[in-house]
Amino acid sequence: MVHLALSVRLEAKPGKEEEAAAFLSGALPLAQAEQGTVVWFALRLGPSTFAIFDAFADEPARQAHLSGQIAAALMKKAPELFSNTIQIEKADILAAKLS
Repeated sequence: MVHLALSVRLEAKPGKEEEAAAFLSGALPLAQAEQGTVVWFALRLGPSTFAIFDAFADEPARQAHLSGQIAAALMKKAPELFSNTIQIEKADILAAKLS
C-alpha cells in the first residue's frame, strides 16, 4: 500500500521544452531500480509545464528517493532546463487504486 507521496511542478525555460521532456523520460530506469518507489510518473501538463509524482509505502522509502539519483540529477539539471525554483512537496495519500 502507498501512504506517502512527493510532487514537483516544473516550468521549462523557453526553447528547452523538448530537452526537459527527454530528461524526465530518461529518468524512468532510475525510478524502476528504486525498490521503495511504488509508483513514479513524469508528466507533461502543457507545452512547457511538467510534473513529477511518486508514491511510497513508508518514510524511509521516500527519504531514500529524495537522496537518490533522480533527485540529484534533477537538482543538477534544473538551472539549465527549468525556470522555476524546484520545490518538492510532500503529501500523505488518503486513498489509492493500483493495479
